[in-house]
Amino acid sequence: MKKYEFTGETKRVELWNRTATLHRIKATVEFGFVKVGELGGWIEKEENLSHEGKAWVCGDAKVWGNAKVCGDAKVWGNAEVWGNAKVCGDAKVWGNAKVCGDAEVCGDAKVWGNAKVCGDAKVWGNAKVCGDAEVCGDAEVWGNTKVWGNAEVWGNAKVWGNAEVCGDAKVCGDAKVWGNAEVCGDAKVWGNAEVCGDAEVWGNAEVCGDAKVWGNAKVCGDAEVCGDAKVWGNAKVCGDAKVWGNAKVCGDAKVWGNAKVCGDAEVFLASHVLVMGSVGSRNDFTTFFRDKDNEITVKCGCFLGKIDKFLEKVTQTHGNNKYALVYRAAVEVAKLQIELTERK
Repeated sequence: MKKYEFTGETKRVELWNRTATLHRIKATVEFGFVKVGELGGWIEKEENLSHEGKAWVCGDAKVWGNAKVCGDAKVWGNAEVWGNAKVCGDAKVWGNAKVCGDAEVCGDAKVWGNAKVCGDAKVWGNAKVCGDAEVCGDAEVWGNTKVWGNAEVWGNAKVWGNAEVCGDAKVCGDAKVWGNAEVCGDAKVWGNAEVCGDAEVWGNAEVCGDAKVWGNAKVCGDAEVCGDAKVWGNAKVCGDAKVWGNAKVCGDAKVWGNAKVCGDAEVFLASHVLVMGSVGSRNDFTTFFRDKDNEITVKCGCFLGKIDKFLEKVTQTHGNNKYALVYRAAVEVAKLQIELTERK
């Protein structure tokens, strides 16, 4: 039995090089909350809205092309579904939201506001996409995830669990964000990076490459975590700090300001990093940090190495001039300040 019919009222829509004639629908039987004779929205053909289940299109919503609304899904308001898109299950799409391309919105997922789900993207479970957010490409969003504001999830990115992506944040490439993680502000997670657990990435921070941030860790400000770096525990990376290479920052460590922690760094206490600057001939910042050998490594300009090699380089470059004296003094401070302890 058919649950709706065309009323005879039509309207035309244009998209790129295609013009479609849409038909207003009217319920012919009672189902769900829909009453007999209730006016619905606009579809191009019956294949756009299944006669089975409680699926419905109402308000000024439009469904056309090869798009399909089925199951108990509902599309209303000024929402639009077109292309080969599919809205199914108990999913709801409303407001000015758009679902297009080969995208799928299913399960108990909700898409509203000015949000857009397009390409081959999939949104399912209890996921919510709203505001001016976009999920596109081959991206997947599921679980209890919320993507909102002006946030974008695209490429092959995956966001799931109770994760939240908001503000102007971007999660893209093959990046993964899950658990209770939050990516917000102007933050960007991309490449093969992973952010999970209760971790937070916000501000203008970036997590990229094969980097991983998890636990209660926070990356914020203009900080960058990239390469194969790992940040976890209660660690914080903030300001203009950069963590890369095979560096590990964990525990209660704090890497901040203009610090550069890289190579084989292993930092798990706040006292494992010292930034001094602007010092020396470069009038720049020099970072001293604990490494995997429980020794002090120095990052100064292009130099990266153990503290004894740094002193050799200073002598080779500056002899005993004032810059050499400044660098040697900085080394002595670092030896006193940096606590060399083995991890328990």
